[in-house]
Amino acid sequence: MDILLVEDDPSVAASVIDGLSSSGLTISHVDNGKDAIAYVNRSAPDLILLDLGLPDMDGQDVCRAIRQDHATPIIILSARSEEVDRVLALEFGADDYLVKPFGMRELVARIKAVARRTSGTISDSQANQQVLGPIRIDRRSQRVFVNENEVHLTPKEFDLLAYLATDPGAIYRRSDIMNEVWDTNWYGTTKTVDAHVAALRKKLGDQDWIEAVRGVGFRLGVPDS
Repeated sequence: MDILLVEDDPSVAASVIDGLSSSGLTISHVDNGKDAIAYVNRSAPDLILLDLGLPDMDGQDVCRAIRQDHATPIIILSARSEEVDRVLALEFGADDYLVKPFGMRELVARIKAVARRTSGTISDSQANQQVLGPIRIDRRSQRVFVNENEVHLTPKEFDLLAYLATDPGAIYRRSDIMNEVWDTNWYGTTKTVDAHVAALRKKLGDQDWIEAVRGVGFRLGVPDS
């Protein structure tokens, strides 16, 4: 696995590189946002570890810029521990968020979990193509179309939509969504689900695609319009 580390602190970068290299991972390193975006456009890494406090631009802006053209999984590594920072990063397209300082075992576990979740593996018994009104979900290529116009989703947004679409109209509890889409290694707030639902509604073009069932969870349906 080719991992891009975007970190401006030399001591943190050295520690992460040493720890991940000893786990058999290939690490490339840049220390600013501009070089990170250029690297992703040029080399297409398998996963990105992104610090938010970069010298030339905020990491959230880097995340947003990368998401415009790439679905590469992104894990935020940041000293910012406030919930609002986590939610904003996830809304901008990050797949996971790890607060500094962190242990190397946890980082490796998060990398493996994100890689597993974003691999797009779906039960072989399910058809690759699923049509729900104007929406077409292609599970094989992890692409979504509305009225045959492609909608660009982050890997996590696609996983969430694909999960809700396994049984349209059924209510999925937040805890079940967290377990299935984020898996049991996720330690964040369940508001992560709400942030991703909000992003999906916006990208699908209608708030009614995903209904919130108070005190329970969410269900996917086809809007009357």
